[in-house]
Amino acid sequence: MGEDKNMSPYIVCLSFDFDAASSWIVNGRTTPTMMSRGEFGAVGAPRILNLLQEYNIMSSWFIPGVTLYSYPEVCERIAAGGHEIGHHGWSHIPPTGLSREEEHEQLIRGNQAIQKLTGKKARGYRSPSWDLSPHSVELLLEEGLLYDSSMMGNDYMPYPARTGDVIHPDARVDFGKPTELIEMPISWSTDDFPHFEYIRNKGSVLPGLRPGSDVLENWLGDFDYMQQKLDWGILTYTCHPFCIGRGHRMLMLEKLIVELMDRGARFLTMEDALAEYQQLRTGE
Repeated sequence: MGEDKNMSPYIVCLSFDFDAASSWIVNGRTTPTMMSRGEFGAVGAPRILNLLQEYNIMSSWFIPGVTLYSYPEVCERIAAGGHEIGHHGWSHIPPTGLSREEEHEQLIRGNQAIQKLTGKKARGYRSPSWDLSPHSVELLLEEGLLYDSSMMGNDYMPYPARTGDVIHPDARVDFGKPTELIEMPISWSTDDFPHFEYIRNKGSVLPGLRPGSDVLENWLGDFDYMQQKLDWGILTYTCHPFCIGRGHRMLMLEKLIVELMDRGARFLTMEDALAEYQQLRTGE
């Protein structure tokens, strides 16, 4: 099965955040069992790659530098399959917890690891934990990134990221200037983690563990709305190999792919979807 040949205006980007154990480590959860939850990502990633190969789908993988270091064979297979490798920090530390210099250093180290694997720097960035600092946009531009995928100001349409927003004490906002960095929006509703992962902390519980059929219904509904109400759009789904890689969720992911293909979705990497958006934007 291959990519839809009718140049459907409805684009789907399947994206995968290959955090492995890094997201647990930076939160100080390094006991053997917690580490093993992240390590399952190295089991889930090949399952995902096999599925994508079966349906001839190119996808985008956002990989922290420490995952590139710790799991070189899996990451080499991702790159060899022609999938996009995006920037996901060096050690999965959210930029909001870093100084400007520390954030810049994470960007440089992460890109060095990506360039070592692929021969080129990343074109796209996704912030660990989906949060940006006041310096992030300018630093991403400085490092030559073309797009960010960490914000939620739209659902189907990319848009220019801003710098210099001023938020007043009374909650008024003076919006800053749009930049050349394009935001490829995401949402927690189309991310597997909050739906599926069970996490118990001292003061809270993320229940997760929802049936795959419920999530599938929601995810297909987001595509159906785009197809019914818009002339063109991009819908991005975000999955984590240690989460989506479990058996029943892999079956859900395959059903999602099949149903989207039946609806005429066109699967692109985020870099290729961005290029199409830029063409439409400039009219070239």
